Amino acid sequence: MNLESPKTTIPKSANDTFNFLSDIKNFEKLMPENISKFEVLDDDKFLFALKGMPEIVLKKKEVISPNKIVLGAAGGKLDFSLTANITEVDDNTSEAQLNFEGEFNAMMAMMIKGPITKFIETLSTNISKAI
Repeated sequence: MNLESPKTTIPKSANDTFNFLSDIKNFEKLMPENISKFEVLDDDKFLFALKGMPEIVLKKKEVISPNKIVLGAAGGKLDFSLTANITEVDDNTSEAQLNFEGEFNAMMAMMIKGPITKFIETLSTNISKAI
């Protein structure tokens, strides 16, 4: 299953956007209002939970400055990745788009598609507000 957020225009350079997203502590500022838990586990790993959902641990898997940050599931039953693609528009503007990718059976995909789509759209929207 592959899901994409809309592109978000950010009034910061690609480097500034990349540096913000590289610091995993900043992901707490991007989370939806229904977050029930957020905990930084180490420099490249954090745990979060949304109300009514299981806890999810994400770990930085790949970093390509200043254009790409890949977070992947760290343990658990689901294997997926969340990629932030950052594009420079000009010296003071960048765009970010989040891509969710995971392998799920048809029943699981049907159940999680809506909530995950809403989740990555919220993260994407909050980037320009939080930076």
